[in-house]
Amino acid sequence: MSRSVLRGIGTIAAAVATMAALVPATASAATGSLKWAPCPDVATLQCATVKVPLDYRKPGGPTIDVAVSKLASTKPAKRRGVMLMNPGGPGGPGLTMPDSLRAAGVPSSVLDAYDLIGFDPRGIGSSTPVTCDLKPEQLVSNVPPYARDAAAVAERAKDVAGVAKQCGDSKTAAILPYITTANTARDMDRIREALGEKKISYYGVSYGSYLGAAYATLFPQQTDRVVIDSVTGPGGLDPSTSRRLAEGFQDRFPDFAQWAAARHASYGLGRTPQQVTAKFYELAAKLDGGAVPGVDGAAFRMGTFGALYSTSSFPTLAQQWQTFDGEGVVKQTEKAAQVDVGNLLSGQLHVVCNDANWPENVGTYQRNVEKDRVKYPMFGAAGANIWACAFWPSEPIEPPVRIGDRGPSNILLVQNLRDPATPLSGAKEMRRALGDRARMVSVDDGGHGVWLSSENACGNNAVNRFFVEGKRPAHDTACAADKGGLFDSMTPQQRQERDKALDEVRSKQRVF
Repeated sequence: MSRSVLRGIGTIAAAVATMAALVPATASAATGSLKWAPCPDVATLQCATVKVPLDYRKPGGPTIDVAVSKLASTKPAKRRGVMLMNPGGPGGPGLTMPDSLRAAGVPSSVLDAYDLIGFDPRGIGSSTPVTCDLKPEQLVSNVPPYARDAAAVAERAKDVAGVAKQCGDSKTAAILPYITTANTARDMDRIREALGEKKISYYGVSYGSYLGAAYATLFPQQTDRVVIDSVTGPGGLDPSTSRRLAEGFQDRFPDFAQWAAARHASYGLGRTPQQVTAKFYELAAKLDGGAVPGVDGAAFRMGTFGALYSTSSFPTLAQQWQTFDGEGVVKQTEKAAQVDVGNLLSGQLHVVCNDANWPENVGTYQRNVEKDRVKYPMFGAAGANIWACAFWPSEPIEPPVRIGDRGPSNILLVQNLRDPATPLSGAKEMRRALGDRARMVSVDDGGHGVWLSSENACGNNAVNRFFVEGKRPAHDTACAADKGGLFDSMTPQQRQERDKALDEVRSKQRVF
């Protein structure tokens, strides 16, 4: 199927000049030397800008800006180097991530050993941004809603075809094809050069795991110590990973069912995990029937999926279910916007759709929805539903990065057994693709995120030991469940700051 050619490709230079004017002028630097200045919004960080080629096939052509931040080590004698990081998404801005991880409890030994380097990936935030001119009603997750039947897939297709057209018609359309994981990895190497470092260490969570694996594949000799957390499959956020969301939902849901059953006296959702699971299907059917104005079954399923990312969300989820089980309507609480949702969603589509060649036939998605509805009844008809990528206005400019096993053995994967967004099966595929370059530590815990997000001591200590001492397990290993409490020594104020910081990181991984 041929696609329309992006209008304005011949005017890339003009488009980039327009976008560059939108980037905050904190500090600028040519490759090879960075001029640091205080970040406008985070007092603990220094900020700078690196100029990178828009199209690495034309290194002397137009450039775009990548915004970079630094939380410097204060112990020169203990400093090992720099650690770049990415919060996921894709589309999540990472400029404030060093400060967020500090607040979330990064040990002093890690803070001493590294300058923590954040950055907004190309297309995102304070870097040269992209837009799809999303309307207020379109500021919802790119993860598709639960499709009740083939007609619902067809209706969704009409909506996302319109979104794809908006992306291709936007004022940033000329740079649309170049917002890719491979180019972001190349930008990371330009950041390395600008920092004057021979190698970089890296921490990436969620989609950031794929970005880290892509960098380690493209630049194996420039990697020092690489930790990828909550790991996607080796194709990143491609159609297979989208369908795996349903697998992750059903891996993780029993944790909530057990938690709610233990609190039946408070929430009345069931005395056993089986009864709580039955309540899920009962409420979904009730909302599918229009029993609660403004909340349908698809929104209920999506909200439940989002709450499975963190056990700290379980009380709020249980309260919502309790309300749906009665006759009331859930009151929406206003949250302070931590990210530009329109930019996050637009940037996410750019990366996801440019990275992989998605099926273009609506019937393919309709068949997959029916198959996954049976295989994963809780969320299968969502994960298999159609994305805007089916109608994307440009073809990929290069093949996806083929994650491989050539290079030094310096990668550590950490993975919860019951991750709703990046389930264990995808992490195992990534592990196989990396071969002897990697070791994997699996943690008997649920939720999205191990390092700092989980309170499992074994999982956290494996990451800390590798970053500080360079020691990994000789073989893949498993961490048993524990009682948590790893951060119990924090003061109430530190705990509150930690929870806020983790919420900020999670807000950049998904929009629900």
